[in-house]
Amino acid sequence: MKSFICFYAIALFTLGFNAFSQTTYPKITGYFGILHPIATFSSEQTTVNFRDYYAVGFPTGINIWKNQKIGFSFEIVPNIRVQGNSDKVTNLLFHPGVLVALGKGYTFAGRAAFESSGRYGLTPVINKTVIKSDNCSYFVAVPLPIRFGNDHPASFTVGFQFGIAF
Repeated sequence: MKSFICFYAIALFTLGFNAFSQTTYPKITGYFGILHPIATFSSEQTTVNFRDYYAVGFPTGINIWKNQKIGFSFEIVPNIRVQGNSDKVTNLLFHPGVLVALGKGYTFAGRAAFESSGRYGLTPVINKTVIKSDNCSYFVAVPLPIRFGNDHPASFTVGFQFGIAF
C-alpha cells in the first residue's frame, strides 16, 4: 500500500510538472516589426533603398501554431516612402501564409502577397529568434518578395526585418 501511495504521489507530481512545461496547441502569438527593403531587381531597373528615397514597412501579424512544427500566419504591412520633403503611405500588403519551424530558433514563412498597389506574388521569409524570454521574443528575418502584375515587370526584393513577438 505504501508503494502504491508513493507511486501515485510521484505520478501526480510528474504529470503536474509536465502540464506546466508543455505548450497547449493551437498556440496564438502576435508580433510587430520594422521592415527595410534593401534592393529591388527587375528587368527594367535596380532600385536601392536609402539612396534616393527611404522606404519602410511595419509588419504586424498573428501566428496560429497548430503544433510545434506548423502554423498559419496573417500579416498586414503598411509601407511608407519618404522622398525629399514628401512622405506617404504607398502600399498596404495583405500577407497570409504557412509557418514551418525549422529548429534552433529558425522558422520558414511561405506567404502569399496581395498589395493595394495592384501587385501580387509570393514572399518566402527566413526568420530567426535571437532573444527569447518568458514574455516575448526578439527576431530578425530576411524576406525575399517576388512580385508580379499592375503592368510592371516581375521583381525580386531583398529585405531585412527585425521585431518583437509576444
